[in-house]
Amino acid sequence: MNNGGDRFIPSRAGNDWQTKFAMITESGRNGLTTKKARENGEGGRDGLAYSCLLKNELLGANIEDLKGQCDERRTFSPLEGSNLFRYTIPNRNAIRDEASLAYSLSPLSAQSQKLLRSPRKATRKISRIPFKVLDAPELQDDFYLNLVDWSSQNVLSVGLGSCVYLWSACTSQVTRLCDLSGDGNSVTSVAWNERGNLVAVGTHHGYVQVWDVAVNKQVNMLLGQSARVGALAWNGDVLSSGSRDRLILQRDVRTPSLVTERRLVGHRQEVCGLKWSPDNQSLASGGNDNRLHVWNLHSLSPVQTYTEHLAAVKGLLSPFITD
Repeated sequence: MNNGGDRFIPSRAGNDWQTKFAMITESGRNGLTTKKARENGEGGRDGLAYSCLLKNELLGANIEDLKGQCDERRTFSPLEGSNLFRYTIPNRNAIRDEASLAYSLSPLSAQSQKLLRSPRKATRKISRIPFKVLDAPELQDDFYLNLVDWSSQNVLSVGLGSCVYLWSACTSQVTRLCDLSGDGNSVTSVAWNERGNLVAVGTHHGYVQVWDVAVNKQVNMLLGQSARVGALAWNGDVLSSGSRDRLILQRDVRTPSLVTERRLVGHRQEVCGLKWSPDNQSLASGGNDNRLHVWNLHSLSPVQTYTEHLAAVKGLLSPFITD
């Protein structure tokens, strides 16, 4: 109320003054979390568990698991205050819990005890120091090429100059798969199939070789493109290849090399990124024309086209997150 003074004091008679100070965010109490504290995990899961315990003991929140509680933590904003003046009807379940725990030896409620006993997921720490460093002489410094790929068998393939090398993460053994120096060619892309037994090798001259790594033998050579092949993507036994000639070819590696199942025309410059959707029904292609096209299995024209990129679209992540 205002009695003629220069201050306005609101009347809060009859309000429920059950304050929720435990809901004040960490940034509201202590300011912004320091970089060192974030690295050490302070104010993370431990702070969330402590906040949940306070809610249980002081407010009767009945929180029994930390799962889903992270979404409730919001960034502190001066416009919304510190959540002190939020009022709720007293939790009657907390009163009943007090009667049931009359003979308990623990000062904590049943919900808080269950919260403390809940399994805690170990914090994942990602090392900033590589556990293995591999020499890569003659690795081409070209943004549009895709010269490294992992297989499902934990084998890394790397295109170095005119050769493709395989490195096993299990045995650390390095083997040379192929050498294209005989015809003055060079490797421009590599890609493993889903089973990890075949690796496709795109070349500067425009053809694609398919190698069986178990027997170290070339099983097919796919022709049809007139410029270097910088992008490859497998879909079962069908291999999609993107080239500087702006074409995308889709071919079954079990058929003769001259048989081309589909020719996808849509990019105006070099195709430098290819990625199939998780259900293997749609193919995303990125090009140096700053365009992203999405193709399906029933049309030779793109079903979706995105032109908002300001540079070449090369990195594609399922389900079609672009770089």
